[in-house]
Amino acid sequence: MGATVAIIGRPNVGKSTLFNRLVGKRLALVDDTPGVTRDRRPGDARLGDLRFTVIDTAGLEDADAASLEGRMRAQTEEAIAEADVVLFVIDARAGVTPLDAHFAAVARKTDTPVILLANKAEGRAGEGGLYEAFSLGLGQPIPVSAEHGEGLADLYEALLPFVERVEEEEQAAADEARIAIELDEEGQDLVPEEPVGTKERPLRVAIVGRPNAGKSTLINRMLGEERMLTGPEAGITRDSISVDWMWRDHHIKLFDTAGIRRKARVQEKLEKLSVADALRAIKFAEVVVVALDATNSFEKQDLQIIELCAREGRAVVIAINKWDLIEDREAAWQAIRDAQERYLNQIRGVMICTLSGLQGQGIDRLMEAVLGAYDIWNSRISTARLNRWLTGILAHHPPPAVQGRRVKLRYMTQAKTRPPHFIVFSSRPEELPESYTRYLTNNLRKKFEMPGTPIRLSYRKGDNPYAARAKQHR
Repeated sequence: MGATVAIIGRPNVGKSTLFNRLVGKRLALVDDTPGVTRDRRPGDARLGDLRFTVIDTAGLEDADAASLEGRMRAQTEEAIAEADVVLFVIDARAGVTPLDAHFAAVARKTDTPVILLANKAEGRAGEGGLYEAFSLGLGQPIPVSAEHGEGLADLYEALLPFVERVEEEEQAAADEARIAIELDEEGQDLVPEEPVGTKERPLRVAIVGRPNAGKSTLINRMLGEERMLTGPEAGITRDSISVDWMWRDHHIKLFDTAGIRRKARVQEKLEKLSVADALRAIKFAEVVVVALDATNSFEKQDLQIIELCAREGRAVVIAINKWDLIEDREAAWQAIRDAQERYLNQIRGVMICTLSGLQGQGIDRLMEAVLGAYDIWNSRISTARLNRWLTGILAHHPPPAVQGRRVKLRYMTQAKTRPPHFIVFSSRPEELPESYTRYLTNNLRKKFEMPGTPIRLSYRKGDNPYAARAKQHR
């Protein structure tokens, strides 16, 4: 891509003439009439051995945002945000005007570096304006004549460090991404995964929920025996019981847990210990089945339990138990789907199964969902696929400008599984809004088909784990 250089300034100071000089063609219309340029116009520029993208912009005017001039100014502000460096052009013969001073104040507030050019400085007529330009507070002005090609050597020296810095950053990013892709292809960065569901390595599944959601009844039906004490009273189970179970050649370790109630309702010391035990079971499990009572589902406490499981990074399946008690099942199912859409954004697309622990209905469907959730939770995406996806996302919806400058997302890789954790290498990650992270996460989930599992997305600036390897490959 290379560096991006935006040319800005008030109307009729010679921006398009300078643009044509840098690209070596008369691409931009040039006329003495102010305001000929209206849209941003990019071009491939060359100055000596420097290669960069230059953007011609509309003249900056102090105008109402809804007017044509105001929309043109917005286009120019967008160009500044996307640029690596800005050329602020004034007319040396006209001197510093109030409009120059106004927009120089705007330019000083941006994080984008600014180079001040005093155009039309050929001859003695431009000397006065050249000295006045110091008052803009943008550093030493460079006298140029875009029409006659004068002063371009000084412009070259001013642009050189910015163009070189961008080229070095892009080369480092390319090297590091290449090494990451090579590691993916060679399989060196994949942690060997023990097969799960074997006798030596059973799949750990915890059944959690509010008191009296039918968790112990469900486990008894799974096991085919009255292994857990059950009854109509809430809170019979007091500690987390683990039992080994075989389902379709899969070895499963089931954890029955005490019902988790709101903290304010947990009063007895024994019950506090029971809840703590249930929370430990969630951390120890790989898949958590959250049992909800079909007659009273998606209460506040249910949602808090689901959120806790997602926060702990567990794969989640929701079991709507006691489905045999529901008469109007179509209306109940629609209410469940509405609640899923409204409340479960953090694990969007989570699998929901209706069942009856008492009658043993829907258990096979539940276990198929459990194994599917585990596979997604343990999934890995190659760095090459991730970066192709990221390139498309950035083209369609780039990060918003922060303090007048774009945050650049260079590349990404998957750091770990269980749950999927992705790292994006960025120029200024601390300034990315939370809304953009949610946008990336939702698109990741949709593109790579990871419904119902927590996704971790973090940013890193420097300290790239592949950097040392990249240097060794050079």
